[in-house]
Amino acid sequence: MSSNANKNIIYSIVLLLLVAIVYFYRQSTTNPSQDQNQPGSLKVVFSGNTMGTSYRVVYLDESGRDFQASVDSLLLVFNQSLSTYIPDSEIGRFNNGDSLVFDSPYFYPVLKSSQEIFELTEGAFDPTVGPLVNLWGFGPGGPQLKDSVNIDQLVKLIGFNNISFDETSIKKKLPGIKLDFSANAKGYGVDVIADFLYSKGIANYLVEIGGELVARGVNENGEIWKVGVTRPEELGNADQLYSIIALDNKAMATSGNYRNYYEVDGQKISHTINPATGRPVKHGLLSATVVAADCMTADALATAMMVMGTDKAIELQKKQGDFEIFLIFNDGEGNMKSFASEGLKPYLSFPVE
Repeated sequence: MSSNANKNIIYSIVLLLLVAIVYFYRQSTTNPSQDQNQPGSLKVVFSGNTMGTSYRVVYLDESGRDFQASVDSLLLVFNQSLSTYIPDSEIGRFNNGDSLVFDSPYFYPVLKSSQEIFELTEGAFDPTVGPLVNLWGFGPGGPQLKDSVNIDQLVKLIGFNNISFDETSIKKKLPGIKLDFSANAKGYGVDVIADFLYSKGIANYLVEIGGELVARGVNENGEIWKVGVTRPEELGNADQLYSIIALDNKAMATSGNYRNYYEVDGQKISHTINPATGRPVKHGLLSATVVAADCMTADALATAMMVMGTDKAIELQKKQGDFEIFLIFNDGEGNMKSFASEGLKPYLSFPVE
């Protein structure tokens, strides 16, 4: 791989794909911090690292309680279940074996949700695509691609329907199948933290992991939370906003190709792999933002739409209707365009240039 390729991959990791920028984050530099903003209300802010990226939590609490230690403990258990970078994690043990009896509360819910999105998107979202992602050079080992035979052989091992599971265990129908929840685990982690805060009586909060978010209630100014979507440009700054979305008790996730890629012989190799063909996608969709009831669903759908492309993504949203989308795409003539579903338009605005 060329130095430019290495540079692009490192850059993509730093910029977290298409990062959702939260305005009020810029106003808080301490970790953790508490600010008195309204009578009887304290804003609590803390952040940390997880899943190869960072997380940030902001909430309002009359007592100003600091839940960072509890959140960090939750995330440690979560990663021990679903991280492919931990050899003895639950998912690691399943990938290296034939079956697994669950020992955490996290494996079954992510499987159930994955199956639903796999079926809804007709396989565009598929957690068994991980080996192909690694083959094309977006895993920890760099490119492993040798020839098309490798791809064709691996495609035979791709398919979420090649596993069976219930609420207690999972089993492979086809030897060699491996799971990777990198396309919806961050979203699920956001939901887990959000549920924890709710259980503690917190009604107003925003939780973010690597750009995936859940917002509930209002911020310290009594307004619903507003977040931004950055411009999908290869050399764009992470805080260069394209649009602003107000989240009214919703979750949001964004996926994009424009930073996570490398070049071979002048051609860009995207990190989004089509599970059906085993090859990187080639279309004009630059980024897909999904607003849904929960972040795990939003995260998976955003990934699926980057596989599907603009037209099919719009078609799916109009057919389904229980989530909203904001797409940024190239119209084929070098112009950047956007599409917002009808339900999102009242919550969408654009920064003044």
